[in-house]
Amino acid sequence: MNERQFKLNYILASCMYGTLPLAEIVPEVKQIGSEHIDIWPRIHGNQREQVTSMGNAAFAELLAIHGTGLGISTRFDLGPLGLAEEMAFAQEFGASLIVSGSKGAKDLAGEELRAAVADFAETLKPHIAAAEKHGITIGIENHGSALIETPDSMKWLIEFTDSPHLGIALAPYHLPDDAQLVAQLIEDLGPGLALFYAWQHGMGCHKKLPKEQELMQMPGRGTLDFTPILSALKKINYSGWTEIFMHPVPRGIPILDSIADVTDEINRARHYLDELAQIV
Repeated sequence: MNERQFKLNYILASCMYGTLPLAEIVPEVKQIGSEHIDIWPRIHGNQREQVTSMGNAAFAELLAIHGTGLGISTRFDLGPLGLAEEMAFAQEFGASLIVSGSKGAKDLAGEELRAAVADFAETLKPHIAAAEKHGITIGIENHGSALIETPDSMKWLIEFTDSPHLGIALAPYHLPDDAQLVAQLIEDLGPGLALFYAWQHGMGCHKKLPKEQELMQMPGRGTLDFTPILSALKKINYSGWTEIFMHPVPRGIPILDSIADVTDEINRARHYLDELAQIV
């Protein structure tokens, strides 16, 4: 058995800096121990729109100057069935993942949910085939009030699609605050886990709270114990992206007042996770 030290593979979410310019965000990528960025569109950020404005060549130059690559393009705005053009964009920049949400009825359970997930999986098949041609993976986030929300729905989607080009972008925020449940789900998903959001519910992200309470979504601040979660990631030999994450209120602002403060907070969470990774 390989006993090498378990290490997380971090990626920087551009939206953690709100709608600040990419020219100010890209230099922070290496500061958080990464070489890749995940760019977000409105309403959470506007970096994808910035790329459109500056042009692909200028974006490529900006990345090259800072020794950074595009790892993920997050496109909840397009939906899982509208990613054709974004696949070509991701391929051009060598990104490995496009993240989106699911499509279908919400608040289903049991066989009704299983059937709806099977229908969604069937609808996805031509899009998964296109992703394969572009050499990328489509990541579907488990989101509140969505078809793909519960552990069963995630496991069924992976079962029904059965492709390395379709995976789950797992957000513990949208699950019960139960580390053992999240850990078991990670083991169940196995190679179907495409992205891990290091993000917990804390006190939520839909009403304005004092900053100290809002930051409880971050690893090491809320009540979620990431130890069994990292142990599960190690058990499945997870080597995909880990994205330290939270949502501010309102959307589209940086999580803290300055670029330096945002980077420091991401690094605080990263050090917390790295310390746990050394003991699992």
